[in-house]
Amino acid sequence: MAQLSLFLVILLALVIPIFMARFQISNVPTAVAEIIVGIVMGSSGFNLITSTHDLTFLSNLGVILLMFLSGMEIDFDLLQRKNNPKGKSQAGKTVDPLKTAITAFIGIVVMAFVLAYILRLTGLFSEVMLAAIILMTVALGVVIATLKEKNILGRPIGQTILLTAVLGEVIPLLLLMIYASVNGGNAEQLWLIILLFAAAIFLLRRFKQPYLWFAKITKATTQLDIRLAFFLIFALVTVAERVGAENILGAFLAGMVMKLLEPSEATKDKLTSIGYGFFIPIFFIMTGVRLNLRSLFAHPSSLMLLPVLVIFLFIAKAPVVLTYMRYFQKKNAFAGGFLTATTITIVLPTLQVARKLHAITSTQSDAFILAAVIVCILSPIVFNSNFVLLPEDKIKEKVAIVGANAVTVPVAHDLHANWYSVKMFTDKKNQYKTYDSRVENLTFLPNLDEETLEKGGVFDGDIVVAANRADEDNIKIARMAKEKGVNRVIARLSEVDSKTLTEFNEKGIEVFNSTNVHAALMRAMIESPTVYRIMTDTKNILYSVKVKNTHYTGRQLMDLEFIDQITVSRIKRGDEWLIPRGATEIEPEDILVFSGEFKVADRVRDLLSKE
Repeated sequence: MAQLSLFLVILLALVIPIFMARFQISNVPTAVAEIIVGIVMGSSGFNLITSTHDLTFLSNLGVILLMFLSGMEIDFDLLQRKNNPKGKSQAGKTVDPLKTAITAFIGIVVMAFVLAYILRLTGLFSEVMLAAIILMTVALGVVIATLKEKNILGRPIGQTILLTAVLGEVIPLLLLMIYASVNGGNAEQLWLIILLFAAAIFLLRRFKQPYLWFAKITKATTQLDIRLAFFLIFALVTVAERVGAENILGAFLAGMVMKLLEPSEATKDKLTSIGYGFFIPIFFIMTGVRLNLRSLFAHPSSLMLLPVLVIFLFIAKAPVVLTYMRYFQKKNAFAGGFLTATTITIVLPTLQVARKLHAITSTQSDAFILAAVIVCILSPIVFNSNFVLLPEDKIKEKVAIVGANAVTVPVAHDLHANWYSVKMFTDKKNQYKTYDSRVENLTFLPNLDEETLEKGGVFDGDIVVAANRADEDNIKIARMAKEKGVNRVIARLSEVDSKTLTEFNEKGIEVFNSTNVHAALMRAMIESPTVYRIMTDTKNILYSVKVKNTHYTGRQLMDLEFIDQITVSRIKRGDEWLIPRGATEIEPEDILVFSGEFKVADRVRDLLSKE
């Protein structure tokens, strides 16, 4: 029977995603589907799978890897204000994603404790701290997947939802660490938990340089990056257990340390494959197998707890909706609030800790799990049904061009509308009168000082092009744009001195010099007429795209379904330029330079750049 149970779990882990793909079930997270199937196959259903020693071991390893990968999902750059520049939201208001997310999460914390006290007063559940921790959690993995599917991760509302989810994963886990230490009889050793952080910092400093060296010497038979990851996991799990914390908290911290080491996309893919490809599905399926609905239905008090928990899990995120409505379109704010109600990935480890501490009964734990499953099914459905992609959400990059003249106006017209939203600014009255009827978004600025430029929205874009006729104006605008945190800054300069060029190179400001460009085009026309024709062709387009879609990584160029419709000219990998061949394998973060007809090239760029 034990061998049969193991076989069935492995079979279900394989069949469930295939079934979901075949019947296009995309609104329900795979983890929830695995729990539901586990319920059907376990003690609550056909009782075909039982909990064995091997399955328990694999399940425990699965939850450790789940927490490790959750820690790796934390993007520390997002928590730095300089990497969260203010932008215009869908409602046209200036929004600071970090500040908005913190405000929303403070509201969640307050509401979670209020609801936890209500549960205690009604006699449904007495552990206020534990209930509050569960009610304030957010499933970061589910949120990231949903935002990526909508392709709004880089937009103000996407960043705000993501940051709220980050806080909804990190803060509850830190509170759980304190709760577990106090209730586990280790309150006097609580200060020792600092060792976890000290160990993390030590490992980070100790292994940062060796890790870079590992990346150079690793090979298929050693996989040093993966060995280091598992060393971090078991080292910090051991430290966590020694100081009275839980092993899942050590695994989560190990994931954060691994993230700080800045692993390559290939390393992330391998770790994700190990976790979600084998161990984590076993944990989710076994969670469903162990869920005893018959016992839950036999206890009226626990059964009464179920609908209350479902309602409370939604109400706990009501402050998110109210906060978002101040900055975003109401319908999308409502949808975003519902998305943050997803809780499944953190609730399960939290309940596992609570059961070990005997802070919760098995029937109460089952009620919490079932409530989390119901909410995790409803939340993405409500989000996808209500969230509306506005034009600004579909636009990839916002371009601000300062200077309306014979060079910039044609560029503004020719930039691909599917990929760029262009706004043009000028401080010359005669230029404004000349081009106002020809340029859709042309704004007149009384002067080019910092306050006027910022008020006009010049620095709100992803790309700022300083293209006035006067070099001194362009130099000044380029410097200000970079100081304001604009991602790409391009300055048009007629004459380039070495001092300015060195400064701009250090700051990452790109220089456009018409003399050099004209010379390069003439050389291309003489030496490589085909390249020149591609660049000037009106029926074809030349693109460069960074490969982020892991569906296409690890595959040879000849195996791509669209390879016969495009021409790949070059591949940039790191600092090296590769000559593409049919057998060349695409790696994550490769930059492909290719050409093709507009419609085909658009589709290929969209496929390759989509995370």
